[in-house]
Amino acid sequence: MNLALFFLFGGGYEWIVIILVVLLLFGGRKIPELMKGIGGGIKEFKKASKEEEPKKEDKID
Repeated sequence: MNLALFFLFGGGYEWIVIILVVLLLFGGRKIPELMKGIGGGIKEFKKASKEEEPKKEDKID
């Protein structure tokens, strides 16, 4: 169990290896575009979840 958690969360060396692999796969120029896309997706998700809240309250009343 502890070994599985160690590999799941990792330590410092694992994060360094992961970052190096990402750099090799995507390159330095693609990473900002990738992060921009992820940020836009999170922003849209939060916006959609805020829009859904009033609809739930209307159904309860």
